[in-house]
Amino acid sequence: MTLVTERTKPRVLTNPITGQEIVLVGVIAVLWAALAVSTPAFLTAGSIQPLLVATAPIALVGVGMTIVIITGGIDVSVGGAIMVCSVITAKTLVSSDVSLGVAVLISLLSGGVLGLINGVLIAYGRVHAIIITFGTANIFMFLGLQIFGSGTVNGIPATLGFFGRGEDGRTLGVPHAFLVTILITAACWWYLRHTAGGRHFYAIGGDAQAARLAGVRVQRRVLLAYVITGLLVGLASCFVIAQGTSTLDQSVGSGKELAVIAAVVIGGTSIMGGRGSVLGTLLGALLVQTVSSGVTQLGWRSQLSDLFVGIFIIVAVGADLLRARARRSR
Repeated sequence: MTLVTERTKPRVLTNPITGQEIVLVGVIAVLWAALAVSTPAFLTAGSIQPLLVATAPIALVGVGMTIVIITGGIDVSVGGAIMVCSVITAKTLVSSDVSLGVAVLISLLSGGVLGLINGVLIAYGRVHAIIITFGTANIFMFLGLQIFGSGTVNGIPATLGFFGRGEDGRTLGVPHAFLVTILITAACWWYLRHTAGGRHFYAIGGDAQAARLAGVRVQRRVLLAYVITGLLVGLASCFVIAQGTSTLDQSVGSGKELAVIAAVVIGGTSIMGGRGSVLGTLLGALLVQTVSSGVTQLGWRSQLSDLFVGIFIIVAVGADLLRARARRSR
């Protein structure tokens, strides 16, 4: 256990806030100030509230993705998983008069099962995560389309309005979806930094063999990481349904995996594993959505949003590689 303790105290855990998180706060503040000057309507409730609502599902799934990437894995199936969870929950709401709690539970169970499938295949199949999740991404997408049947799901009741855009979806002007995301991020932040179980994820990403020799149950931890991601995908799917109108179309979940991975990488999590922070992921998701919102409000071409996010990703990965090189040279 001594070895585990030493290995699970990487530098990222010694300070409550990392340098990259401070930089992200500064970048977001500069962007918000620039957008406020360029488009006076930006710093209004009508602009900020939709921005926070759009940030919530990306950040929430990003929290799970952060834990997965910390262990040295990745999950590119979250877009397909969101489609499956969303259509199952939406069809249940249309066909049955279930309550908010039951709808959330159905979505959580759906996401948990999909995460469990990924986790079992990766933890016990000994195949790289990107291969497994690329395969399950296509399977989940096919499954989702089959459940959709033809066309869209129409007439979805407002059962999930608690997480939506209207008055019922806010407290003191802050969207409930974003408040829930902050609470879950804070809980995961505490778990990763202040518990032995949380530090085991870092140990696995740093050196899985050493972690195993030190007594960490690597396969169980890896399995848990994907199940957590699946559960968060399920909850995020409720946010996605609540954001829309009474209709759900087959584009739901499309491209979400790229936005989530971008938020995690920009947030400072090392794609090589062993380092990362869910707080950074929350800030990364807020930055990605700020860029998207800013491009829209300025009337620029939407492709510029992809360009700016791509630049942020390259800068974040470059900074991570420089930090890794500096550590090796000490």
